[in-house]
Amino acid sequence: MDWRSSSPREQRLCSGKKESRQVKSAIVFGSSGFVGSHLLSELLNSSDYGQVTAVARKSPNITHPKLRTVIGDYNSLAGVKSEIAGDEVFIALGTTRTNSPKRAEYYQVDHEYPVLAARIAKERGAKSVFLVTAVGANPNSKFFYVRTKGETERDVIALNFEHTHIFRPSMILGNRKEKRSLLEEALMRFWSALNPLLTWKGDKYKGITGEDIAKAMIMSAKNQTEKLKIYHWREMHDLLQR
Repeated sequence: MDWRSSSPREQRLCSGKKESRQVKSAIVFGSSGFVGSHLLSELLNSSDYGQVTAVARKSPNITHPKLRTVIGDYNSLAGVKSEIAGDEVFIALGTTRTNSPKRAEYYQVDHEYPVLAARIAKERGAKSVFLVTAVGANPNSKFFYVRTKGETERDVIALNFEHTHIFRPSMILGNRKEKRSLLEEALMRFWSALNPLLTWKGDKYKGITGEDIAKAMIMSAKNQTEKLKIYHWREMHDLLQR
């Protein structure tokens, strides 16, 4: 059976054989980004998933029998809606002030695109959503960055998935391929050195690597019981200890 053409249910019942556990299908938005690239790799290597659909502006530089790529972005997403389907949707979309200096562009990538992606995924059958935002996300904040993240959370929650998982990392650590400003690079080095001391407010402000965020997201999907769950550093750390 061809994974690319079969439905999630057909994949689970592969050749009519009963399985002891359900094999799921996943949709990933942001797979070319720092967290998203780790997320795509983790999903492809997980035995819990039989098919992974990556929605991206261009094909990833990897091949895998489970991987199905849909070329699309915010402006073209509605046109490829019929090609998007899965049990769960993972959203790791985001930009930086360096890449999107205009507020309107930044807001489109960090709010409008994630909300649109979640809405289309739900319409196409997704029951659970996993969303990366940021520590301090608050739709009522006077600060643009955390207000944008908070509005994204609010609007994704309003879509009423069976399960909504929100990940709020502080500083995301690790080596990135994309170019960062000198200030951003200096801040990440400073945060790494300071990390062991960031213990106030339940460790919320401790830094975490992009790879560990991705692994925590996969772990959270294994046992979903709550309608809404928010993960800060401590909750993600605990997931990684399982």
